[in-house]
Amino acid sequence: MHPFRLTAAVAALALSASLAAALAGPATAAPQGPQDQPVPPGHGRSLALAAADTAAESGLDELRHGTDEELVRTSVTPWANGLYYAAYERSYKGLPVAGGGDAVVLTDSTGAVREVTGAKAPAIRLATTAKVPAGTALATARKQLASVESASTPELTVLLKAGKPVLTWRTLVVGRTAKGAPSSLDTHVDARTGAVAQSTEKILHADGRGYHNGNVTIDTAANSMTDTTRGSFKCGGQNGSAYTGTPPWGNNGANDLVTACVDIMYAAQKEHSMLKEWFGYNGQNGQGGMVPARAGLSEVNAYYDGTKTTYGRNQNGTNQLTGIDVVAHEYGHEIFDRTPGSAGSSNENGGLNESTGDIFGALTEHYANNPNDTPDYTVGEKLNFTGNNQPIRNMYNPSLVGNDPNCYTQLSSGTEVHAAAGPQNHWFYLLAEGSNPGGGKPNSPICSGGPSSVTGIGIQKAGKIFMGALLMKTSSWNHLAARKATLTSAKNTYGSAECNAVKAAWNAIGVPAQSGETDCGGTSTPDFSLALNPSSGSVQAGASVTSTVNTTTVGGSAQTVQLSASGAPSGVTVSFSPSSVTSGNSSTMTVQVAAGTANGTYPITVTGTGSATHTVTYQLSVGSTTPPTGCANAQRTYQGSLTSGQTAIQPDGSYYYSATSGTHTGCLRGPAGQDYDLYLQKWNGSGWTDVAVGGTATADENTSYNGTAGYYRYVVHAYSGSGAYTLGLSAP
Repeated sequence: MHPFRLTAAVAALALSASLAAALAGPATAAPQGPQDQPVPPGHGRSLALAAADTAAESGLDELRHGTDEELVRTSVTPWANGLYYAAYERSYKGLPVAGGGDAVVLTDSTGAVREVTGAKAPAIRLATTAKVPAGTALATARKQLASVESASTPELTVLLKAGKPVLTWRTLVVGRTAKGAPSSLDTHVDARTGAVAQSTEKILHADGRGYHNGNVTIDTAANSMTDTTRGSFKCGGQNGSAYTGTPPWGNNGANDLVTACVDIMYAAQKEHSMLKEWFGYNGQNGQGGMVPARAGLSEVNAYYDGTKTTYGRNQNGTNQLTGIDVVAHEYGHEIFDRTPGSAGSSNENGGLNESTGDIFGALTEHYANNPNDTPDYTVGEKLNFTGNNQPIRNMYNPSLVGNDPNCYTQLSSGTEVHAAAGPQNHWFYLLAEGSNPGGGKPNSPICSGGPSSVTGIGIQKAGKIFMGALLMKTSSWNHLAARKATLTSAKNTYGSAECNAVKAAWNAIGVPAQSGETDCGGTSTPDFSLALNPSSGSVQAGASVTSTVNTTTVGGSAQTVQLSASGAPSGVTVSFSPSSVTSGNSSTMTVQVAAGTANGTYPITVTGTGSATHTVTYQLSVGSTTPPTGCANAQRTYQGSLTSGQTAIQPDGSYYYSATSGTHTGCLRGPAGQDYDLYLQKWNGSGWTDVAVGGTATADENTSYNGTAGYYRYVVHAYSGSGAYTLGLSAP
């Protein structure tokens, strides 16, 4: 995947005067277009992403980052009630950062920031030139395994290890160990010394039932067990090729491998449909698809390794491990891996990962409601793994299997990951069904210090709350973070009753309340958000520069926010006019730089204090005279690439900006000898109209348009050749 790289400097273009006014309105109010005209399709998404990108660039609260660092937006997930989850990865001097600093911003279609989460990261100061060649690092990474099936191309990366940055070559090596065990190693090789700096095993095992689902309908190609409607999903043998033939597939045989693929595809497709229909989520990988599957492993094993899922047989060899809960469990690992923060390496994180697989196994069983595998909250109950016809895990009372812990307080750093799934599995059952559900469903115990009872809200609601929480996951994910995220998800997705049910279920397994967690009360807790426009500025000594501090009411009623600044170097003073605002309004920040101030880049922390305290960061450059890339007078720039004939390229593929009346200017710079055109378009209430066109040229192209308030976008047309371009934008 090549994530779209957009710095919030581009998004900040959207925060012109009229858009800032829209952001300042109540969180429940629908945004109104200029002159009350209908807004362009997708404009709510644009407002949400503009707010998220601005929060990321400004370093709002947990999003703070250094001058050489950037938060790169890697995914956007629409959610219920006009909410959007925007995930960000940290980069340092253009290199990806692993092991911390990733973040998620939750915004709504009015442009209000609802929540931010971020994994802590130390300040990074590091030379980025590798001494060890990529090929040498790849050879070192491959030597970890006795046999290698595949290895990705090494990518130069900054690894945060034990709180210190290390320049590494990162690659994923898939194969088998000297003992013949499957392995998938996320490997970092030190780019200075050539030694392995860190290697994390991504193989996640889950034993499950080896029985079939009866005669079912699956989606395949006419002559291949390939499902192109769900990415490139396919099922076949251990060589990685899809089984071929013609339907009907399989023969209901317990150890027939084509039949095993029928079971695999049925369960995986049901999970895919469940994600879409129940949660509005686009497949196990979040992009409509899932990794391929392989049947016929001659081991008592089933696993996900980051590139595929693989399924073996049971201990007695009487059937294949392709039951619904096993398959959905393995693809649950892909969901955990492909949501923000990926999969961590600690036992607690691993336990939450295993629990995620169990939860999606239970969800898929309930969605499929197959009479051959009636829905339940146990794992592998029909496998007969040890000959006693018992499940391998139990969600309503984890202690019934291997004395797994029921309670968070029973966990330790050394708890094995499958056992460590117990507390969150227990939480999910309590949330979905309650402690005394009746109707033939088993009762569930409550840990010491918990409430006397818990009332369930139903598995579909519980699942959607859990999915929403996974979209706020970061690399530092643990039970405490999961509690905060699920409370936020419940309150924003449903309301106070469901939020309180989530809280009761966490209390019932001993996960304590956390500072700053969502208030489940019937009325919103008063809160606000800060944003800077722009969030950086360049000035010569003896001069000043300004920025607008925008505030937004995101909970309760509007409140007074007192503004202050800290961290300014000697010779630099910061003032606000006005010094306090009612949330929803803005203030002008003036940064005055005295003559003789040393050249350099200085982060200044802007703090807003009201019922809560929030901070953003302004990056001040003293002495810099370098104009933005692409257009000498541009306020914002964007880099991208085009192929011949491609059209309708906006700064993030669907980006519109709102502006007051005034002059819009744009400048397009493409590779020499290639033809580009630059258009400025305005929304007319039902479609886009060209209002300014740059002349066809192979050098810079410019547009200028003196227009009225409205919604605008720039569009780039490529008429010949291909390559990278830079688009510079200015707007009133």
